[in-house]
Amino acid sequence: MNKQIILNLPVKDLEKSRAFFSALGFTFDPRFSGEKAAFMNIVDGSIQAMLTTEAFFQSLIGKPVVNAKQANEVVICLSCESREEVDSLIAKAGAAGGRIPHPPEDHGFMYDQGFEDIDGHLWNLVWTAPEA
Repeated sequence: MNKQIILNLPVKDLEKSRAFFSALGFTFDPRFSGEKAAFMNIVDGSIQAMLTTEAFFQSLIGKPVVNAKQANEVVICLSCESREEVDSLIAKAGAAGGRIPHPPEDHGFMYDQGFEDIDGHLWNLVWTAPEA
């Protein structure tokens, strides 16, 4: 079995979060999804996220859940295959109700921009030139 990255993210409204990430083109695996959690495929076979209701997430960690709209502990960074993919995902995130906190940054060899999902989690999308 290949190594995988599985993020666990607390969400306020599981169905609204599913709709948001579906609008970005991510899919969900019903085998590992239910009323308390939804297993989201970001990159099939290697990167997934388990979106969990805040109450369920809190029961797993035994301490308060951070309000990601007020404080963040992590920024999730995803590589993209092109500048166009960065722009496309940013546009989809904005159209689905996400917040776009800053314009894209173009360093020539690297292009990136971020969005905040509907629960306040920060995502950064980056393309790096193959020769970099």
